[in-house]
Amino acid sequence: MSIPIISIITPVKNGAAYLRECLDSIIAQTESGWELCIIDDNSSDETWEILYEYQQLDARIKPRKSNGVGIIPALQTGYQSSTGQYITRMDADDQMAPQKLETMGLLLSSKGKGYLALGGVDYFSDVELGDGYKKYASWLNSLTATGNNWVDIYKECVIPSPCWMLHREDFDKCGGFDSDQYPEDYDLCFRMYADGLTIIPCDQVLHQWRDYPERTSRNDPNYADNRFLDLKLHWFAQLELDNPCELVIWGAGRKGKLIAKHFVDNNIDISWITTNPKKIGHNIYQQILKHPDKVDLDKSNVIVAVSNPSEQEEILALLKALGKNKGKDIFLFC
Repeated sequence: MSIPIISIITPVKNGAAYLRECLDSIIAQTESGWELCIIDDNSSDETWEILYEYQQLDARIKPRKSNGVGIIPALQTGYQSSTGQYITRMDADDQMAPQKLETMGLLLSSKGKGYLALGGVDYFSDVELGDGYKKYASWLNSLTATGNNWVDIYKECVIPSPCWMLHREDFDKCGGFDSDQYPEDYDLCFRMYADGLTIIPCDQVLHQWRDYPERTSRNDPNYADNRFLDLKLHWFAQLELDNPCELVIWGAGRKGKLIAKHFVDNNIDISWITTNPKKIGHNIYQQILKHPDKVDLDKSNVIVAVSNPSEQEEILALLKALGKNKGKDIFLFC
């Protein structure tokens, strides 16, 4: 089965430390039909010199200067210069498994348009890797292995930003890199979901995600926790609020309060519940916190804003016993 040309869109800013390793992993791909549209986002180190050097070695590497400042303009510049029928993204500090492009390309070719090919991810680091990163990768890979990613879309970003591939026509249909919303990868994930793309299951680890203290996602305010929550609430309003069922917020911790305040401030009716006896009956944001027994959960859409894993499992078990399902009428926000 032949694979169309794959356009790899890669933004890079001051990436000299790891750029060669990234480029070497792309050149080493078992699939040869690709072009790398790599965009220098106003670097002040040797990034451009390295890109020029590699361009001389391999004509498939096509560096350009960004038309703006920041990741989104760099992605837009890269896409404007691309020619491939298949589109994917890569981060300039990461590495591809040798079979990454071939595996995702064959998955996509086997299904056609309307599908999204993914791959498993793994983190690596020169310093000790935190448990949070390991757990995130394990959770993400468990979803990708079954193609069940969309059911947990409000929990975390369920599409690994540098490990997806889709037809150009589908990419354009969901808005591509046109949005100016950060976090840009999570926003694109929601647009892929809203467009009804079907995920092709894949149980192979195809991408190596590098973690280090200077990584953009650790330091850029565009990737702060509040930006993620704001984006979730924006898309929830767009995609879920037309359902006539009552909206219930379960949880009165920090995140539960932020979510409840958002809906109250936007004049959206909610019921707010908790099993914490110290909070039941309290009036917060003109909402009386209730025990779950005081709400008709059978006829409700429930946002779960409880982060404790054991409590979360108990809540899910109770809701599933009522015939409710994640992604349909249960939405995990933690």
